[in-house]
Amino acid sequence: MPSLDALGARRIPDPTTAGDFCRRFDKSAIRALLDAINDTRLKVWAQQPSAFFAEAILDADGSLVETTGQCKQGMDIAYNGTWGYHPLVVTLANTAEVLSLVNRSGNRPSHEGAAAEIDYALDVCFRGGFRRALLRGDTDFSQTQHLDRWHDSGRVRFLFGYDAQLNLKNHAAELAENAWKRLRRPPRYVVKTEPRQRPANVKEQIVREREFKNLQLQAEHVAEFDYRPTVCRHTYRLIVVRKDILTTQGQQVLFDECRYRYSFYITNDQTTPADELVFLANERCNQENLLAQLKALRALHAPVDTLLSNWAYMVMTALAWNLKAWFALCLPETPGPHRVTYQTGKRWVLGLEFRTFVNTFIKLPCQLVRAGRRLLFRLLSWTPFQPILFRLVGVLGH
Repeated sequence: MPSLDALGARRIPDPTTAGDFCRRFDKSAIRALLDAINDTRLKVWAQQPSAFFAEAILDADGSLVETTGQCKQGMDIAYNGTWGYHPLVVTLANTAEVLSLVNRSGNRPSHEGAAAEIDYALDVCFRGGFRRALLRGDTDFSQTQHLDRWHDSGRVRFLFGYDAQLNLKNHAAELAENAWKRLRRPPRYVVKTEPRQRPANVKEQIVREREFKNLQLQAEHVAEFDYRPTVCRHTYRLIVVRKDILTTQGQQVLFDECRYRYSFYITNDQTTPADELVFLANERCNQENLLAQLKALRALHAPVDTLLSNWAYMVMTALAWNLKAWFALCLPETPGPHRVTYQTGKRWVLGLEFRTFVNTFIKLPCQLVRAGRRLLFRLLSWTPFQPILFRLVGVLGH
């Protein structure tokens, strides 16, 4: 078969043996697999320019993996009533790579074991040459008992969401009005031609006509104050965002006691302006897109019958997503008149969805020809993206 010739193999294991293969992995074997993947990752990073290593941005989050099975060991019921697992994923926002993935029972909280996996990812990044690191996570990942340790390292800054506890909301409410600064968010996109008139908001009209209770954001303001969590020795910077919410019902304005709503972020960054830190924290939402891609390529699925075997399956399948990132990172940025074009193409491949990447660079009609003790791949069609593929082949061929 041509596919066997391309791989230099006599046979390929049948997909039905995947479960038996995954069940052979215990915890130490899965950890060894993660180490092997990360050792290969360091070789890819070594090809990057110096600017690449300025700061590693690490995001951590949990993702529910629902299953309809009834006999899967380690499954449990999650907070939303679904049955399955709750893996923890630590990713590198710079390149959207998966640095660590740990499967857990479905009833475990998002932050359980997060500090250990973040430390593992930090070790990988620092071994790879990154000079600094930024840790991000939602309110479940504030990890106050570990903040001092990360802060004392001198190379780590963190920016975590923080629970809006009553004492913090009271403190924010007591701040002087001149302590607040208007938070002006950048536009979602830039109009390249001429701005068009916005169409009528049909949803808004229906809400008013039927006199539903309607919450409308009027403005956002940002302020900050010093705060030391109970288990910490150091005092950190607490950024607070105040949302001014107007509550209406039909044509009537309701005087809601909860007009202001507060969001908090804790950080050891003492120099970056507060509004920029808010935007930086909001960028963590891109990890939700990454998790969606992992689900699309079935890396966050549970087809096997135990917690450990499904963990092994997730790590193996997530490797496909990492290979896509490595494809992009291995593209050379040769100095010269075409360097900007090469850099743009590299960023474009990094941002591709997995399905688009497969259709663009993997599912290519190809003829295999043996000649002169060589195996030749003849592409049978042309696409405008083939120069990117040929540049990678040129690098891998040396």
